[in-house]
Amino acid sequence: MILREFLYVDIEKVRGMLAQLDGGIAEEARNTTKNDKRTEAGVKGFAGHYQGWGEENYTTKSLGDALFPTLEDALDSSGLIKDLSDQLQSAPFWTSTELRESTPPGTLVRIAAPGSLFDARYVAASLAGFASTHSGLEGIGAATATSSSPPARQGKGRPARAKGDKSPETINQLEDTIPDFNPMRNTDGSQGIGPEFFRGLVKIARGLFTPGLHLNLYPTDNDTHSIGVRLQEGRQFLDGDPEILFARYGTGNQNWTVVGTIGHYANAKDRVSPEYADITDGAGQVVRGRTAAFVNSYMRFLGALGFADVPQWPGFNVVPLAVYRIIASSASEVEAP
Repeated sequence: MILREFLYVDIEKVRGMLAQLDGGIAEEARNTTKNDKRTEAGVKGFAGHYQGWGEENYTTKSLGDALFPTLEDALDSSGLIKDLSDQLQSAPFWTSTELRESTPPGTLVRIAAPGSLFDARYVAASLAGFASTHSGLEGIGAATATSSSPPARQGKGRPARAKGDKSPETINQLEDTIPDFNPMRNTDGSQGIGPEFFRGLVKIARGLFTPGLHLNLYPTDNDTHSIGVRLQEGRQFLDGDPEILFARYGTGNQNWTVVGTIGHYANAKDRVSPEYADITDGAGQVVRGRTAAFVNSYMRFLGALGFADVPQWPGFNVVPLAVYRIIASSASEVEAP
């Protein structure tokens, strides 16, 4: 028997897939018993007597944790799911034609591999907390900082606007949560990390990974071979508070199992900058399809360089149905990633 600790379940997709396999899901049961007793007479005016009693039991089955294991078992028994856990441990398999030909986009797969969670919101919250703590320690004399004061800023983490600047105010971003603080002093007396460094880290985090929860799997020892799994908020078991989530699971690698469909593969050709395409026809009218194709090709190029939230060659992404880790029966059975 396998006990699963779920991090994420897309319950609607799971229910819909199960309904296709079994022709429906029994989620309620009704049991009714009824007894009647009736007395009547043929004399006009005689009052008839009627007595009825009964019992009705109505139960709505909350499948909850049982819903996904039911689907996974059905997929296994019908041969509709492919387990790639062992094959993906071999680096040459990633660049082989076998992977893409035998497992095209849309294929149901199960992958068990070491992976880590990432959320730009957690990065911002943690660095903001650290900055506030440092300022507090400096305030009580428990920490030292450089004597230079940080540049004046308007509000909380927002740069001061130049005089006469009539442009709209900058929309608040995650880096705006980093408060100003005096840069820390290194052991040799030189100026150390300051608020702009922290804001730079947050900008990188939210620029490379759209704010939200990401799971990155690394089946091989080469960290360039990664699988991206974007976990959509509002699904079952997924905690909305990133601080709680990372307090529970940390930021390091641990073994996760992902069941879902192949989203798309990165392409080695995307690493070459696309040539500019004329997005108009002979009459000078914009061709919508041609425009979309050109912009998408440039987005794939940025993704191949690591600057967009898409997989890099030779990686791919998975659209998850569920993410879980196996609950070991004893500490001796836990295998380190």
